[in-house]
Amino acid sequence: MASSFSARKGSPKTPYFPKGRQLEDSAIADIRSLLINRPRRRDLLIEHLHLIQDTYGHISAAHLTALADEMKLSQTEVYEVATFYHHFDVVKEGETPPPPLTVRVCDGITCEMMGANDLTQALKDGLGDDVRVIHAPCVGACDKAPCAVVKQNQIVNATPATVTAAVEAGDVRQAIPEYAGLSTYLDGGGYSVLEKCLSEKISREDVCAAIDASGLRGLGGAGFPTGRKWGFLEGTPKPRLVAINADEGEPGTFKDRFCFETDPHRVLEGALIAAWAVDADAIYIYLRDEYPASREILMREIAALQAEGLTGGIELHLRRGAGAYICGEESAMLESIEGKRGLPRNRPPFPAQAGLWGHPTLINNVETMYWIPEILSHDAGWYEDAGRPHFYSVSGRVNKPGVKLAPAGVTVQQLINDHCGGMKDGHTFYAYLPGGASGGLLPADKGDLPLDFGTLTDYGCFIGSSAVVVFSEQDDVRAICRNLLQFFEDESCGQCTPCRVGCEKMIKLIDAPEWDKDLIDELATAMTDASICGLGQAAPNPVLSAIRFFAKDVK
Repeated sequence: MASSFSARKGSPKTPYFPKGRQLEDSAIADIRSLLINRPRRRDLLIEHLHLIQDTYGHISAAHLTALADEMKLSQTEVYEVATFYHHFDVVKEGETPPPPLTVRVCDGITCEMMGANDLTQALKDGLGDDVRVIHAPCVGACDKAPCAVVKQNQIVNATPATVTAAVEAGDVRQAIPEYAGLSTYLDGGGYSVLEKCLSEKISREDVCAAIDASGLRGLGGAGFPTGRKWGFLEGTPKPRLVAINADEGEPGTFKDRFCFETDPHRVLEGALIAAWAVDADAIYIYLRDEYPASREILMREIAALQAEGLTGGIELHLRRGAGAYICGEESAMLESIEGKRGLPRNRPPFPAQAGLWGHPTLINNVETMYWIPEILSHDAGWYEDAGRPHFYSVSGRVNKPGVKLAPAGVTVQQLINDHCGGMKDGHTFYAYLPGGASGGLLPADKGDLPLDFGTLTDYGCFIGSSAVVVFSEQDDVRAICRNLLQFFEDESCGQCTPCRVGCEKMIKLIDAPEWDKDLIDELATAMTDASICGLGQAAPNPVLSAIRFFAKDVK
């Protein structure tokens, strides 16, 4: 027994080698120099992985092992998180790291429409072997398609020449657009509503009642009444938290980015009011990684806000996504904020009962928060009387794509003609997505339907986050459906079989010369009924719409 025990402990004659990858002194030194005095908390794992990726251009097996040791986590746990997200390049032992520079060309539906495939091929032909050119899902700049990303610099209206120039410029960062900073916002009366709340000139009950009476609904896609959602936290145990979903990854959506890059403090004041109203201690803003300019703005303005002591003691935390559309699903977002893979949770319990770290958590969308200060600064009924205005992201075959402010119930014909300068020359309106990739596909003769929550249900569609993509007779319905299904297949988290396998099988079915409509319908029913979250449930929508409204295009 003595000799066996000695061998396990590691005697001079029998060295002890633990299982798994071995720590390397140089890798440990690298990780410690990156983390410095940063906390080694589990929920900061994704933030620390970003540090490694940003510094070295990839994440080596040695660095993963060292990070796991430094954070007192298992190597498996760190590896599975790092490999889950698209923006982390994990390199195993013996593998060749990616080239020093990566160009990501957006292959979202609007960018593909505007020539992304040709751009990708031209870059692959024109750039050297030390540049990697790969596809990327929608990067949230559909109004300026096609787009490519070079490190932290997003090149819009991209051409081979503009992308090559960015590559030659080296490590360039995204230009920061002009926006209303803290002083400008304060000069315009900003934070006056929050000040009334903090000074108890208005009660929590009155604020919640005013939001409920306003008719404001969640503008991230689900459209649930905001005031009622706030009410779910009443009577729940403390501490309570607020999570702001800024991971708008739906192809065709870019309105939340507009909010951050024009008037960020409207969102921040709205979030602070919401946190005060539900008596929450902290706010976590989960921002998609494709928005580096928004991240820079938020870091600046949150720091300025805290320096001025205007948060009322409510903590503000900014968390960076890592390229996973699924994290726009609220429970997957919570998992990611906690530093885990973005796998949707089974419900119940719902976030209002058990959200971040098991605490009651209010989850709201960016644009929803944008309207809170405006609503509370007006008389009761103002928002409803104004037509419940909100932003529509419009892209595609129109002359002036962009974020358009319009009342709820505006039609796509009105958006095209009154807000977007009509169709592009040589193009005739043929079809549109009323709610991004998952909202279904409608023909031009349905262009006078009001775009509002519930108005498109009879047509198997919904407006979701109000991402409107306009197509002309020059666009192929089959190709549109394939692009959208390919997106869902790539972005499925893989947790549930109906979504993981269903998306793959659906693509095979629509790639056939003739569509087996009965089998497609059977598969769509299984995906809708059995998928854990909205990704798998909504993925078949464009195909079902094509069968219903574009039968001659999909024989």
